[in-house]
Amino acid sequence: MKNYILLLFALTFIFSCGPYQKALKSDDAALKYQMADSLYTIGKYSKALKLMEDIIPAYRGKPQAERLMFFYADTYFHLEDFYLSGYQFERFARSYPLSDKVEEAAFKGAKSYYELSPRYSLDQKDTYIALEKLQTYINTYPDSDLIPEANKLVLELNTKLQKKDFEIAKQYFHVEDYKSAIEAFENFIVDHPGSIYRSEAFLMRLKAAYNLAIKSFDVLVEERLENAKKFYNSFNKYYTDSEFKEEADSIFADIEKELEKKQS
Repeated sequence: MKNYILLLFALTFIFSCGPYQKALKSDDAALKYQMADSLYTIGKYSKALKLMEDIIPAYRGKPQAERLMFFYADTYFHLEDFYLSGYQFERFARSYPLSDKVEEAAFKGAKSYYELSPRYSLDQKDTYIALEKLQTYINTYPDSDLIPEANKLVLELNTKLQKKDFEIAKQYFHVEDYKSAIEAFENFIVDHPGSIYRSEAFLMRLKAAYNLAIKSFDVLVEERLENAKKFYNSFNKYYTDSEFKEEADSIFADIEKELEKKQS
């Protein structure tokens, strides 16, 4: 009932004769606070923000400041200004560590950085910051109802970093720098043991080794084919049911044919 009355008051107030403009021009901080609260409640965040910015200095150190500062950060979050929401949620958590809103602020602050994470091909500085913030939240609030969502966000960000590393390794392959490709795929396999790209990385390492062998000087071909064969065995050890199995088997058959030629 209280929320209904507040909403009714807000709607009546907002759509009457210019109350928002009157509040915006007023020197009455209490009036601005009430209007900002009402606008925030009904999702009019841009208008609420202008009022909040006016009155924050007036409420600094007062009991209403805690509520106001949370709404202020959350308003930026809803407006998708994630740089400022991340900063303001962190500021809120530092200023009000005993607040019953501090856990929510910690999560939304971390999620703000998640939202700032760019596509995999760009610089991933914000991705690493987001992972750090999310992991801090998970460690601090292990029993939170938001832990499943936090873990999901962590998984998405880690997968993005894995894709970046995987695509870099593939670039070496595509420019026919097979030695660098083999090294990059080996590093990827070691660094990302649970990656969704791991089986393909095993295949690409095999392909790079095979291409390196057949394009080498004659004196190096047999040794490098034997090395490629080892990479096939590694693939076959872990990924007998992989979607890439048929392609790996085809490369292995070619390796065997080339070795037969060399050994005959």
